[in-house]
Amino acid sequence: MAGGSVANGGETMEPITVLIILAIFLVAVLYSSVGHGGASGYLAVMALLAVAPEVTRPTALSLNLFVASIATIQYYRAGHFSWRLFLPFAVASIPMAYIGGTIQLPTSVYKIVLGVILMLAAARLAWNLKSDDYVKDHPVWLSFAVGAVLGLLSGLVGVGGGIFLTPLLLLMHWSNAKTAAGVSALFIFVNSAAGLAGAWGKMPTLPSEVWFWIGAAIVGGLIGSTLGAKRFDSLTLRRVLAVVLVVAGAKLIFT
Repeated sequence: MAGGSVANGGETMEPITVLIILAIFLVAVLYSSVGHGGASGYLAVMALLAVAPEVTRPTALSLNLFVASIATIQYYRAGHFSWRLFLPFAVASIPMAYIGGTIQLPTSVYKIVLGVILMLAAARLAWNLKSDDYVKDHPVWLSFAVGAVLGLLSGLVGVGGGIFLTPLLLLMHWSNAKTAAGVSALFIFVNSAAGLAGAWGKMPTLPSEVWFWIGAAIVGGLIGSTLGAKRFDSLTLRRVLAVVLVVAGAKLIFT
């Protein structure tokens, strides 16, 4: 891994390590405020700060587990969740996320795929999606199909899939905004767990400073999901983050 690491013997952290910790904290706050784990944001941070590509996917999925679990609890406690909506998506996505986790793309291909995903994630963050009171049912088979595609993508790239599930739920009028956030949070958690399980046998040793990253993600997730489950609107800040994702995506695709 390029950049600094946590020094032994009570020495101070390298500036790059501190920067990564702060960036992960901010990403966790902003993503969890809309019910997301933040994997695309973590991947962008690691891409921009030259973390080794082979560790970015398992690291992002690991951080997702902590933040998405916090967001799930917060939204569930606030009454913003639907098992009926969640289960068909999850049943199809979990095995596909596991399969995706077992697939190791060549670094050159992975960077391009990830770059495109970050660009799409940026569009989602910058887009001010609103919901109305009109919510309609949809065919269960469609939930299975969407869940399977997003699950495979989750395990393959290292995202939880919620960044794409939430806008779909709102645009198709399958859910209101708060319930979509709650459903997406648990969807991200189960896909991240399945993707990690699939990648376990080939997973490299994670950086020693990953525990500091996890700590930053947990604190950020607690703050963001608590605010998001109530009335916090982070659109302006999310648009700033979207610019970061575009830069990171372009860096991955063109360098």
